[in-house]
Amino acid sequence: MNDIDTAIVVVAAGSGTRLGAVEPKAFVAIDDASILRHCLRGVFRARPAQVVVVAPETHLDEAREAVLAEAGSAAECVSVVAGGPTRQRSVAAGLAVLDPRVETVLVHDAARALTPPEVIDRVADAVRATGHGVLPVLDVVDTIKRTVGDDIVASVDRTELAAAQTPQGFPRRALMDAYANATTDFTDDTAVVAEAGLPVHRVSGSEDSFKITTPSDLARARDLVRRASQDQPTTDEAGDESEMADRIRDARQPLLPRVGVGTDVHAFGGEGTLWLAGLEWPGEPALSGHSDGDAVAHAIVDAVLNAAGLGDIGTHFGTARPEFAGAHADAFLGETARILADAGWRIGNVSVQMQAQRPKFAPRRIAAEAALTAALGAPVSVSATTTDGLGFTGRTEGVQVFAVAMVVPA
Repeated sequence: MNDIDTAIVVVAAGSGTRLGAVEPKAFVAIDDASILRHCLRGVFRARPAQVVVVAPETHLDEAREAVLAEAGSAAECVSVVAGGPTRQRSVAAGLAVLDPRVETVLVHDAARALTPPEVIDRVADAVRATGHGVLPVLDVVDTIKRTVGDDIVASVDRTELAAAQTPQGFPRRALMDAYANATTDFTDDTAVVAEAGLPVHRVSGSEDSFKITTPSDLARARDLVRRASQDQPTTDEAGDESEMADRIRDARQPLLPRVGVGTDVHAFGGEGTLWLAGLEWPGEPALSGHSDGDAVAHAIVDAVLNAAGLGDIGTHFGTARPEFAGAHADAFLGETARILADAGWRIGNVSVQMQAQRPKFAPRRIAAEAALTAALGAPVSVSATTTDGLGFTGRTEGVQVFAVAMVVPA
């Protein structure tokens, strides 16, 4: 390690239940590389440090492969250890293998996979300069309310609030002592040292350092990396790989509206009554499907997600999310609007055409458009036509829907 006096403990032992993935979160792919590998790219572009990767015991080999793929000549300064049942226990496992010469320790969540290397260096510099704990943060810009159940009970002064990120940095001895004397399990390392009385200072974080927790977070990360890689030069042209961080930041700010197309088909033969275009149609045969078979709503979801580059309906509403089994249009469209907003997009409008022999749509067109518009929070227009008896729709076997959506930067 020569004269390296800094260590970065990368916590990658989480299960990622909220992500809805089969494998642990850090090993879910963003593009052709895992969340962990993307995190390590930022870590290894920061100034040299001992790196300790804390991974699930079942995925230690995969973690070592990620290190070998990203570390290059720095691999000799990397350890991979098994994590514990809680984040605090996992961090403690990483601290146990620090080199004796390390004086400054950063604890970093692998789920903040796109953290720029300059944030990592900024935290380390501040720890050395102050001798205190250091937390990268973003100012809270939304109006914050305190609630009790469904009731708003008070406003919160957002000037006193900040959104915490990682890596969080500490003098080694202070962090080790705080962990040794912790009286409860914390989910945040600055809370551990604060209980021990160590002051904690803030430095600027980065909007790129968002935590990948939900499917919409993962879709956002994939979109940023995809759009950044579209401008990535060839190996001979690339030069310093740190340019990727700049490309990701540039990709965060789309300048032009975007258009997406979605389509969906469902066959008649489901249980219960028909749900279509956000409305129930008593007396009509139901469509079959994982949810209520509303092909209009599902085509809208695909069109909107496609326009924003955030995957498709299977990405966000697959069988891994049982809460959407049997769900109606308002649930799908409301969640889609939230996903778009979280990724920095606003839905402009959606145009839909449905092809079916039944139900007779014209008498309820206005009601359907109103229901869909209310659920999506953006104008939705719907037209319907038959196919002159041709094809499966003409034989009254099912419904086919096409949707076109426009989204704009929020």
